[in-house]
This record gives sequence, C-alpha cells and structure tokens, in this order.
Amino acid sequence: MSNTEARSEVLDCGGPSEHDPEHVQVIEPKDVQLGGADAMKVRRTLPSLRRSFVGAWCFVDHYGPERGICMDVPPHPHTGLQTVSWLFDGEIEHRDSGGVHAMVRPGEVNLMTSGHGIAHSEVSTPERDLLHGVQLWVVLPDASKDLVREFQHHAPDVLDVDGARARVLIGTLDGAASPVHTETPLLGAEVVLEPGATWEMAVNPGFEHGVLVDTGHVDFDGVRLDRTVLGVRDAGPDHLRLTNPTDAPARIMLLGGEPFDEGVVMWWNFIGRSHEDIVALRQEWNDAPDDRFGRVAGYRGATQRLAAPPLPAELRLKRRFRRGRE
Repeated sequence: MSNTEARSEVLDCGGPSEHDPEHVQVIEPKDVQLGGADAMKVRRTLPSLRRSFVGAWCFVDHYGPERGICMDVPPHPHTGLQTVSWLFDGEIEHRDSGGVHAMVRPGEVNLMTSGHGIAHSEVSTPERDLLHGVQLWVVLPDASKDLVREFQHHAPDVLDVDGARARVLIGTLDGAASPVHTETPLLGAEVVLEPGATWEMAVNPGFEHGVLVDTGHVDFDGVRLDRTVLGVRDAGPDHLRLTNPTDAPARIMLLGGEPFDEGVVMWWNFIGRSHEDIVALRQEWNDAPDDRFGRVAGYRGATQRLAAPPLPAELRLKRRFRRGRE
C-alpha cells in the first residue's frame, strides 16, 4: 500500500522505562487519508513520535471494516523494505515490476521485498466489496537493503490452543512455523481469543512484542488495550499473556522481533539511510523510474504511476531509531 502522506506522526501515551521490560507502552492510532477526499482511511500506529519499530516492523496501517471504498493505488515505488499484506475480509489484486500478479485474500500472507527498488499496484476487486485488514512494513538491515525483488506467499494453518486460534504469518509461535523468510528474526501472527479466554504463551525473550487490537478489547500482560490501539513491550520476559475480558471473540495481530538498532530515514514510500538517499530516490522515481524500479504491467487505472510529492523545503529529513527521531 502506498504511504501517500509524505510525513506522519502518531501521538502515544505512556512509555516503557529502559529498566522495566515488562511495562507495556500504549500507542494510540492516527487517522490517515490515503489520497483525496474519497480515498480510504487507515489507522496508523507505527511509526510514532516515541517509537519507530517493533523488532524490524516499522509501519503499521489498520483499515476497515468498510464497504463502498475501493482501493485503487496506481504503480508506486518502494526501497529498503518488505511489505506484508494481511486481510481479514476482502480481496486485493497485486501487480509488481518483478512480473508477479497475485491476489491478497483473507488468511493468506503476501510478502514483497523491494530491496534496491520495486514498483507495484494494489486494486480491490468489486466481487469482494468489504475491505478489512492490515498493511505492514519491515525495514531491511543495511547489509540487505539492496536485495533483488522477491515475492512470497503463504496460507498458514490454524493453530488451535485452549481458548484461542492463531495463524502464524512469519516466524514461530507455540510450535507452529511459517516458511516465509525475512532478513531479521521476526514474529507475525493473527490471534483470535474466545470470550473470557486467557492464553499465556512462551516467547523469545530476545524479542520486542507488539499487540494490535482489531476487534474487541484485550489485556496484554494486564494492560487493557482498546480496539485499534497498539501495545508494545520491550525484550526480556520469556512469556506473554493475552486475555479477552469480554463476552465476544477478540482478534489481535501479534508482532515481534529482535530490537532493530539501525537508524533509517522513512519518507513517503522510501527507506534510506540519509536525507541525500531520499533526495536521490525521489528524483530517480520521478525522472527515470524504469531504471531502478521497473515497470508494472497490466494495471488498468487512469493514472499510470504515482509521482513522489515535493520534499519539505529547507528541511533535512532526520533518521529514525527505536525510540523515535534522532
């Protein structure tokens, strides 16, 4: 999904002490409109003012459920990241400059590696009017930022435990493993908790963990998270406890990974290491996109590609680290 906002910040409340890994930081979402007045709105929790990453997860957009809104994102670029698409409802057609034509469907994860550069389009299908899901980005480490384009697809089985069902998109959880490979150790899973259920699970103590609530309310290690909120806990504990205190099922996205300590510049759809990187990428996309990013075949919209917006005048873009901007 294109990040059509050139800059965005998210207000959060609370914040873990550097010496208290079990404290849960609560990040409220910011509403972002992806384009014009009739475009789809998303709820963005990462990046935030005081936290840029959960592991290498660097971008979390949550949208829907919504009817009557068509996602039609013309070809747009990415560098230095992997996109992870996950739907609860709906269907999206994906085309990219690596020659991939695929569908994004509920319960199936699509991971696209941009690396050195890729372009892709995303269009929801009229047969599946309801749209509801998450769009996630993973930052690539410096040693892997120029990987060749790649696309991975996986339909995970359902993991049944007492009071909960999970689908593991990436990584491992309670014995279930995904074949999707990433450049840094990560965890990504959809979890549905039955009414009144508690699931206490063993987790990698070297991982940070985030819980994004899609439906209902969930207690994350005793901290209440309302719908659309992201709760984040630092690395340290070797277990994680989720409780659904309501009389209806609750669904969350569980994200985790080794702390990512590199600094990156995130602007529009690019990830670089400096202001100069972004300036060069923007110019290359606007002036000669086929050289680095390639061409997307088969997109049928009126706009053949999105132009990168102007950079902020007389302002240098700052690097982001785990705890926010430099």
